[in-house]
Amino acid sequence: MSVFIQSLHKTFVKSQQRTQVLENINLHVKQGEFVTVIGPSGCGKSTLLKLIAGLDREYEGEIAIHNEQVTGPSIKQGFIFQEHRLFPWLTVEKNIAADLSLKDAKVRRRVDELIEIVRLKGFERAYPKELSGGMSQRVAIARALLRDPEVLLLDEPFGALDAFTRTHLQDVLLDIWKQKQTTMILVTHDLDESIYLANRVVIMSARPGQVSNMISIDLPYPRKKASAAFQEFRKKVLNEFEKTEELQFIEGSGI
Repeated sequence: MSVFIQSLHKTFVKSQQRTQVLENINLHVKQGEFVTVIGPSGCGKSTLLKLIAGLDREYEGEIAIHNEQVTGPSIKQGFIFQEHRLFPWLTVEKNIAADLSLKDAKVRRRVDELIEIVRLKGFERAYPKELSGGMSQRVAIARALLRDPEVLLLDEPFGALDAFTRTHLQDVLLDIWKQKQTTMILVTHDLDESIYLANRVVIMSARPGQVSNMISIDLPYPRKKASAAFQEFRKKVLNEFEKTEELQFIEGSGI
């Protein structure tokens, strides 16, 4: 489903001190689109995801999923954190099912299907301590997909993984996106990851975070990071990102 954000402002208040984190965010993510969000640390990328997920309702402006105002967490929004957050006392299949019973035939079929999709066949009854970091994150992805969310929100889900595992999971995620056509919004610090995955890269400026630019990535899948076309997009995104950082320096120095 589509995500519509208009005139979004977010301010944190702590000890009577106000800190504006997001300022006038306007963004429309189309149904089935894969969008990545990059920007300097502290620019409010993760906060933006939490607002879309309904995990924080203290904001000004409008956030809607398929023309319905977001008023809190729901099955429409799936959320994947950087840490997998699995229950250590539950097996892979029970972690995916979460609060649903595997005795329900429909749940059982769905869990089995997702185990196939995230390539964990044979590990159904393994516990988190027996899994690698990449495998644990695949369990978290499957759990988020169980209720068929209309929008999948991913907050640097591969940031703590080694390069090889990260690349593998990027491909797993793309396979899921192609199969399910779920609308996806992924926050990342990795420039190559943002281009490798996205139909469109959203670049945010430093706090208070604003959308400084959006770049459509008109490359067919699968993408080759070493290709000339990929490197051209990388240069374009990097140039825009560096402009944002230069502007931050100028504004911060009072020039």
